[in-house]
Amino acid sequence: MIAKILATLLPVFLITGCGTLYGRYRTPDIRGLNTLNMELFVPLLVFAVLADRQAPLQDYASLALAAVIIVLGSGLLLWPLAHALRLNLKTFLPPMMFNNTGNMGIPLLVLAFGEEALPAAVVLFIIEMLLHFSVGLYMLDPRTPVWRILRMPIVFASLAGLIFNLGGIPLPSWLLEAMNMLGGVSIPLMLFALGVRMLDVDFSDWKIGVLGAVACPLSGLILAWPLIHWLDLQGLQAASLWVFAALPPAVLNYLLAEQYRQQPQQVASLVLIGNLGSLLVMPAVLGFVFSMGSG
Repeated sequence: MIAKILATLLPVFLITGCGTLYGRYRTPDIRGLNTLNMELFVPLLVFAVLADRQAPLQDYASLALAAVIIVLGSGLLLWPLAHALRLNLKTFLPPMMFNNTGNMGIPLLVLAFGEEALPAAVVLFIIEMLLHFSVGLYMLDPRTPVWRILRMPIVFASLAGLIFNLGGIPLPSWLLEAMNMLGGVSIPLMLFALGVRMLDVDFSDWKIGVLGAVACPLSGLILAWPLIHWLDLQGLQAASLWVFAALPPAVLNYLLAEQYRQQPQQVASLVLIGNLGSLLVMPAVLGFVFSMGSG
């Protein structure tokens, strides 16, 4: 089991470490790379996975519902804590709700459970992204217009993929292969970008960062336990939900906090210390999942 955990996590840490090392001596345009990834490579990956009729998406409805409950439920679960500690709710709650499904979740699930985990990983990623760009933006600014989510490339890719999958529309194998190859670029690029971002860790707000590093995965796992039994999730889907629930805050939280001027320094601590904390959390969660025989 230890060998399996290491085989899963070492590629993640090595690619992330390469990003950190490269960023230490160079100054890559990480914002440009992230834009390219989110506007081209990730939408192609999402469309290719959803449009492939070998992935029966109706089988993932319960997993999608569980993901929605975990994202929204984490905010409700931690609201009393944030209120008691007099934390700014707009600063603390979004990073606790919207986790790193892209940079860490997709690569981790694929490495842990193989390519057959990719549809589940993409479904979880889409749920997190759609909630982040709707509920998340509304939390930061209730005046955010709805059209902002509708113009996202990933939304178009998701809708188109669902139409092709549920409509039974076949795609040529050569076209799917090309999309899969381009979409495959997104996974290591996510990890590389995360590594570069690690250089921005600011320990001046370490207390709130440590609190978030504990509260984020803990709230998700508390919700995942009853959901797996209530929705009768089995095997790979149950394993994917455990990993999803334990993921640290998404890097996107920091970018949005910067854009909306919502205490970006504190959000950066929550995000980056939370991702460092995953070095301890994820081996424990994977060890539990593998010991349960899930996946």
